[in-house]
Amino acid sequence: MSAQRMTRGYLQVPSREVPSREVSSREVSSRARGLIQVVALFVLALPLAGCGTGALWDKFTAKDDTFVEEPADKIYNEGLYLMNEKKDMKAANKKFEEVDRQHPYSDWARKSLLMSAYASYQGGDYDNCIGAATRYVTLHPGSPDAAYAQYLIAASHYDQIPDISRDQTRTEKAIASLEEVVRKYPTSEYATSAKAKIEGARDQLAGKEMNVGRYYAQKRDYTAAINRYKAVVTQYQTTRHVEEALYRLTEAYMAIGIVGEAQTAAAVLGHNFPDSRWYKDAYNLVKSGGLEPSENQGSWISKTFKKMGLG
Repeated sequence: MSAQRMTRGYLQVPSREVPSREVSSREVSSRARGLIQVVALFVLALPLAGCGTGALWDKFTAKDDTFVEEPADKIYNEGLYLMNEKKDMKAANKKFEEVDRQHPYSDWARKSLLMSAYASYQGGDYDNCIGAATRYVTLHPGSPDAAYAQYLIAASHYDQIPDISRDQTRTEKAIASLEEVVRKYPTSEYATSAKAKIEGARDQLAGKEMNVGRYYAQKRDYTAAINRYKAVVTQYQTTRHVEEALYRLTEAYMAIGIVGEAQTAAAVLGHNFPDSRWYKDAYNLVKSGGLEPSENQGSWISKTFKKMGLG
């Protein structure tokens, strides 16, 4: 068949029908390569899609867990039950926090915040107690319970006071927080307890100074020791350590030959604490040097005690 006849044959097609045409080997090869590329891309995409198909599938198959809000008083009372009856402070805390989450602007949320601080304190979670109580004082400064929230902050610091051989930063924080209770709420029932705790914390700081002073005295660094004992006499006069501090001052001053200050320390000790065993030791120490306790009114020791109304 001639080329002209072949052409005529292809042109004789019915109307409204798509004309067929002969596909060359080059076109077949091109189409095959395209199909291979599509399949390859699909295969590569499967692992990537698999990373998210689980979560996507879960969204389609998950049950419709509609959130149901519970009454605030119900959750609050469940928290009280867990705290008082079960002694489960962590579980109680979750209930109190749930009240705040579901009913953030209710009076129950205010009560729950305070109870959360209290439950944390009882459970020994002092950091959480401080956080919750601080938030309470910030949000409700005029509340009748603000004094108690402030006291919980102070008590949390106080209960973490370490022994005198360690750093006393926590003790200083405790004193600052306790003084805040006394300053802000002087007529509250918590002010009295705060004052007692302040004295306990101050006694701790005085004990730390005495501990360091004795260390220096053992090393025969009497000047450094005197500075530590002096801090006790000038800053912590109302603590139980002041008697020993006066004796140690007598001892240190005698060791370096400043007998006038040694006599004054012994005399002030005897005047304020005549029945103290430390006075007996100080008296004997001064006597061993052929001296008597004698107060020099110009001494810093004498001035310090007169300033405090104790001399």
